[in-house]
Amino acid sequence: MNPSNAKVPPMKDLTVDNITENTIRINSQSSDARLTYVLERLVTHMHDFARETRLSTKEWMAAIQFLTAVGQICSNVRQEFILLSDVLGLSLLIDSIDHPKPSHSTEGSVLGPFHTHEAEDLAHGEVMSHDPNGEPCLVICTIKDNHGNPVPDVKVDIWETDSSGHYDVQHADRDGPDGRCVIRSDQDGNFWFKAIKPVPYPIPHDGPVGKLLEKLHRHPYRPAHMHFMFEKPGYDHLITALYIRGDPYETSDAVFGVKNSLLVDFHPADKMVAKEYDVAVGSAVLEHDFVLVSEQEAFDLRAEKSRKALEALGRKVKLIEGLPVPDVD
Repeated sequence: MNPSNAKVPPMKDLTVDNITENTIRINSQSSDARLTYVLERLVTHMHDFARETRLSTKEWMAAIQFLTAVGQICSNVRQEFILLSDVLGLSLLIDSIDHPKPSHSTEGSVLGPFHTHEAEDLAHGEVMSHDPNGEPCLVICTIKDNHGNPVPDVKVDIWETDSSGHYDVQHADRDGPDGRCVIRSDQDGNFWFKAIKPVPYPIPHDGPVGKLLEKLHRHPYRPAHMHFMFEKPGYDHLITALYIRGDPYETSDAVFGVKNSLLVDFHPADKMVAKEYDVAVGSAVLEHDFVLVSEQEAFDLRAEKSRKALEALGRKVKLIEGLPVPDVD
């Protein structure tokens, strides 16, 4: 970038009292209204945070070193920044804002740091997890829209840990994906597969996020659950999970993912289910109905909630591609 082409407003003698307005001023030259707005609010809140806490240079440097360590431990199979976002409650907050759900539709939950794009396609009824120590289970699901109509050909990405509470990518000696798959709903919106019963487990706590939890006297455990992600053109992207009711960490999930509507129970397979799905009588069965929201429904609801939330803050905004920016007209 050629400095001679930049229109820099004159700035000097900056102090605690005027640094914020001048930082916002120099950041407000972009033609991207959304970028300008996001940076203006970020700088405002960040500077106010420093003033309110009287942040010291030592604390500032500790934060820089902490974030550096978070980045250094990241890899193609471990996303420590997502983990940090999760334990701070930011992941769930953003999902709730960006993917609002009308009543009677399936609520979202956190993605977590261990989703991958290497899951193999699975036919209905096939086995997703090959852990010999896990308790086998059958999962039977339906997918409908918010009006009760079946939704066919939905791409469903599913993943869970093994019986030791580890995802496949956490095993250095793994020879391929396991405990994860991609499956598609049939013409009636149904899909079913065989897995193992989820178990509670700790999130990775050998890195900077784990050290933070320790300082905060928080445990790193998540309740037993299974992840699901739904994709189909015309429908709002849904990332969610099903949590096993009665888990000891149901009310203290380290990443705040549990919602009452996502709590489920297993029941034993009767003779009819055992015969239809080729499982043993008495084996664990999980049945659940997912409800997707159309892109338009989600867009309209997100816009409505954005307007109301910002009006409550006394802000006059307009929406560009569904996202708020200041309305200065």
